[in-house]
Formats: sequence, C-alpha cells, structure tokens
Amino acid sequence: MNTKLAMTAAKRGGWFDRTDALAAGYSDTEIRSRVRAGRWVRLCRGAYAELRPGEESLANWDRVQWRHLRAAKAVYHRLGGRAVVSHQSALLLHGLEAGGLDLTRIHVTRLTGHGRADASVVQHSPRPEVVDPVEVGGVLATPGPRSVVEAIRYARYPIAVSVVDEALRKVIASRDQLADALALFAGRVGIGTANRAVEFGDGRSESVGESRLRVLLSDLGLPPPIPQVEIRDESARLIGRVDFLLERWGLIIEFDGVLKYGGRTSAALVAEKAREDRLRDLGYEVVRVIWAELAQPAEVVRRIRLAIRRSSARRAPIAGSATAAGL
Repeated sequence: MNTKLAMTAAKRGGWFDRTDALAAGYSDTEIRSRVRAGRWVRLCRGAYAELRPGEESLANWDRVQWRHLRAAKAVYHRLGGRAVVSHQSALLLHGLEAGGLDLTRIHVTRLTGHGRADASVVQHSPRPEVVDPVEVGGVLATPGPRSVVEAIRYARYPIAVSVVDEALRKVIASRDQLADALALFAGRVGIGTANRAVEFGDGRSESVGESRLRVLLSDLGLPPPIPQVEIRDESARLIGRVDFLLERWGLIIEFDGVLKYGGRTSAALVAEKAREDRLRDLGYEVVRVIWAELAQPAEVVRRIRLAIRRSSARRAPIAGSATAAGL
C-alpha cells in the first residue's frame, strides 16, 4: 500500500474504500488483484483493509473480530450519519471480545425511520431512540450498557453471561447502568435471558471460558464458587491464585484455556504441576477443566463428584488460608 492510501486507512481506523484507492493511484484491476492475492481484504461493498505483518496468522476468532470491527466503521461511514453502530458491533468498538456472539453481520441502529436488513448489515429501528451516542474509534456508537443488553438479548445464556462478565470486568458498564439499560427493553424479545445474565454476572471471571464454567457449575446445582482466590501456606506464602474454590469441600476448579497444552513450554508445564502439588499438599483437591469438556458436562460432573468424595473421605483440616483476591 502506498503512503497516500496508508495515511487514509490509518485516519479511517484501518480501512479504505474504492474511491480512496483510486485517488491514491490504484486501478480497479489492481484492487481486484490485491484482493485475490490476499494482500487486501474485502470488508463489505466497496470497502477494504490491508493485512499487516502478523495479522495474516491471527486465530480464526481474532480474524473475525478484526474484520468485523473495520467493516462496522466502513458501514457507518457509508450511511453518512443516518445510524450509529450498535449491538455486538458496538461492543467490539468499546473493547470487548464478544466471544461467541454472532458476528456474521454488522449491526447499526438508525436515528430515524424503519429498520431493514440484508445479508451483511442489520439496520435496527430506533426503538428506543438513541439519544446519547458516544464517539468510539472515530464513529458514533450506542453506549456500552445499552450495547451489552442489545447484544445479549439474542444470545444463548452462557454467552450472554460471558459478555456481561467481561463488560463488568473492563468497566464498560456497571450493574446500575446495565439495570437502566434492561429497563429500556422491558417486555422485548430476549429480555428474560438478558435479565438472568446480568443478575448472574460477575466481573471477577477473567475469561470467556471461566464464565462458561461458572454457568456450568451453577447448572450442576453446586453452591456458587469463590472466584480468583489466593491460596497461601502456613507461613502466609502465596502458593497461587486459583480460578474457583468450593470452600465447603476444599475443591479448587481451574479452567485451562490452552487446548491440550498446545504451545506451552516444558518449564511452564513443570511449574504448573509443582504448583498443583503444593495445593494438594495443603489438603486441596484440584480439578482442571478444558474447553472441550464444557460441551461434556457429564464428564465434568463425574470428575467433580470424585474430587468431592476424596475430600469428604479425607476429612482432614486444610492447612494455610484462602483469600478472595481483591476483596
């Protein structure tokens, strides 16, 4: 990409349109050639972005978000102030990963008129009216709390919880703000799921996987685990901070987001095993759950029950102490 077009794309937030490319000296033939070669990505009608070094190797979900974010900005520009970015598209602008949400189409909310949709863009009608748009990344978007509620109304409950958890953790929205946003959509489709997710939300969950695991534990009828607990030995030396603790049984449950430990060094594996050995020496049971097991709740139940039985049979006091981090 030449300097003129690169400057235009940077000013726009990572994208450019056909008119920009032609003004920078490229022909339609050259545009098509670069798209075919994978050097440029077609975002939506007439809009493109260049894959910079390192972006070619993005994981699938990261690439989807990368493309969606730039496409949302392009659509906003094309609509010329008639709409603001909203729903999950706005969540990406606000800095959420929006894990699991449907990003196949761009979502905007019109400032006036009726909604409409096609294969790539959903233009929602202004119900309720957008009276307080905020500028994010050079475009106008619905505020964070409203964006959260609008997005999770159409999501499955575990995904909705993970979005709420992330919004609370990143201070995109507070509980009071989410409550106000829920009131805007009272009686609308999906508001029941949204209400449940906001009520269950906990900003101490540090990843989508932890949020999904917390939902699973609740579905199993277990008491709410304490998240992000610091475990110390008898000398008050920190052994580690664990994802969840079921204090009644001295049971630690960890979520492992690295599938089959891929990419982990031998040193990291050894250190992790040593950490778990020290936790067990203090009297804790440790159950580690990976992504694949979230879709196999029966296996998670089996392993947790076995750990509870071992803990109940031991009946020995746990050495050291456990403290919820940040509390």
